[in-house]
Amino acid sequence: MKVQYLAKIASISLLSFGVIAGCGNPCAAKTSSNTATENTATEVSADPCAGVKPCAGSDPCAGVKPCAGANACAGVKPCAGAKPCAGANPCASQMKSVGGPLAQELQGKPVVVDVYATWCSACKNIAPTLTQLKQDYDGEVNFVVLDVSDQSTTAEAKTTAEQLGLSKFLEAHKSKTGTVTVIDPATGDIIAQYKNNTNMDDYTQAIETTMQ
Repeated sequence: MKVQYLAKIASISLLSFGVIAGCGNPCAAKTSSNTATENTATEVSADPCAGVKPCAGSDPCAGVKPCAGANACAGVKPCAGAKPCAGANPCASQMKSVGGPLAQELQGKPVVVDVYATWCSACKNIAPTLTQLKQDYDGEVNFVVLDVSDQSTTAEAKTTAEQLGLSKFLEAHKSKTGTVTVIDPATGDIIAQYKNNTNMDDYTQAIETTMQ
């Protein structure tokens, strides 16, 4: 009886130990399995494009420059040669003549016409250059100032322009203060025209050309 009793106690003890051992980490198997699954999922999702590059070639500019040529002036200079805005001569453009010979009193000498206004910053900027020009060509060039500072001076400028054969010129240039124009009085042709230009050589060259 004692042997049977002890045997039963031993069996119960072993079963209890097994249960305890099995329950010591109830999630062991599950955790291990889940961890493996999670690791696998992580590796797969970490780089959805790994091995496959769905974006390869999606850069339209890669190796190809779809914008090349989008710049109308790239490689092509539609203004080259014409240079309507080149440097100091943006106004030598539309008007090639004042409409005919200038007044008799202006004949025989190049005519330099200054469209001026007291409020014009460009006029103030070129004033020293024009002063020097007048000194250098004193008696050799006819200098005409058309003052359009206000209504009163503009009215006087219109009267002067009519007398000198510059009516069409003033009408076209009364809003272009700071503009200096060199005119051949015999033909009325505009030899050169400059906007806010302080370069003495430009004026000198134009005047000398008219004198030839």
